[in-house]
Amino acid sequence: MIKVPLTVRGAELLKEELQRLKSIERPAVIEAIAEARSHGDLSENAEYDAAKERQAFVEGRIADLEGKLSNAVIINPMELDADGRVVFGATVELMDLETEESVTYQIVGDDEADIKVSKVSVNSPISRALIGKEAGDVAEVVAPGGIREYEVLDVKYI
Repeated sequence: MIKVPLTVRGAELLKEELQRLKSIERPAVIEAIAEARSHGDLSENAEYDAAKERQAFVEGRIADLEGKLSNAVIINPMELDADGRVVFGATVELMDLETEESVTYQIVGDDEADIKVSKVSVNSPISRALIGKEAGDVAEVVAPGGIREYEVLDVKYI
């Protein structure tokens, strides 16, 4: 059994999605299948095929979410005591040593990752390079464009 690390917010988002799938999407798909069946011959019924595909997707996603939530290890970053080290859930301020640009990322689980809101997966190259570092340390990140160096400016648990 593989444990799935999630922040408190990430777990809430997965629970909300699961609830939406069960209470809204699943009944809508069942209704669409019933409607398509009423049109007669199922062998040449594109609406029926589309509804069945949608049902398979919804049921698969429900099973996936239930599995992840049952194996979740929920970590509250505010309760961490990592002595200033970068760990799962930490928010890290970095400086790209090449461009001297400052960026801030929170290290989160795979399902929570969204670079648009500065959340990077714990399994990403940058996160793997940062884990265990402290303010003042330099992390070398193997990126598609080559090795990038980042200085850790600050580590917060928010």
